[in-house]
Amino acid sequence: MSTRPISLTIPLPSGASVSGRLQAPAGARACYVFAHGAGAGMDHAFMVQISEGLAERGIASLRFNFPYMEQGSKRPDSPAVAHAAIRAAVAEAARHLPGVPLFAGGKSYGGRMSTQAQAAEPLPGVKGIVLVGFPLHPAGKPSTERAAHLADVKLPMLFLQGTRDALADLDLVTQTTAGLGKKATLHIVEGADHVFHVLVRSGRTDAQVRDELLDTMAAWMTRR
Repeated sequence: MSTRPISLTIPLPSGASVSGRLQAPAGARACYVFAHGAGAGMDHAFMVQISEGLAERGIASLRFNFPYMEQGSKRPDSPAVAHAAIRAAVAEAARHLPGVPLFAGGKSYGGRMSTQAQAAEPLPGVKGIVLVGFPLHPAGKPSTERAAHLADVKLPMLFLQGTRDALADLDLVTQTTAGLGKKATLHIVEGADHVFHVLVRSGRTDAQVRDELLDTMAAWMTRR
């Protein structure tokens, strides 16, 4: 299968559908079902760059829109609606790539909805969850309430977190992941904010940070 993204229509239990993009290199070693953040859809530059970078590393991805984004709304879906969309995307990935190990997760809101869905009822065939900037709390309001459900996730989880992330106090993220034991792997990205941007004075570029993310994601997924 070409590494160029293939456009898909993903049917939902409600009878509606959402758009998807499947990017699958030949001989893919895994597939990442990649949910977007609250403010930008599946075709945001960051989403595209991560999908392309994974393909270069032999990892397929299926990114997709949540229903609210598909409808042009700015108000995120309820958890139940978001969870149903994630399950539908996982099923679509399994249908297109039978036998390929599946991973779920996403950027910020998309990652949190994925862990919630898994905690409520296991996502069929999914071997682990990759969280690209888990939104542990609202900006300026440090807490761990949003992490309470993670204890019910019975899969390995990879947390990719920047040290300047306003939605994830580093001490709280470290405590949260430590409390999950061997299920959680925390990879800290020095100097990165919630969108994995780094300041010029850091001596690194955003592209170098993305490569760090991609190398970490690909290595973790292929070890499962």
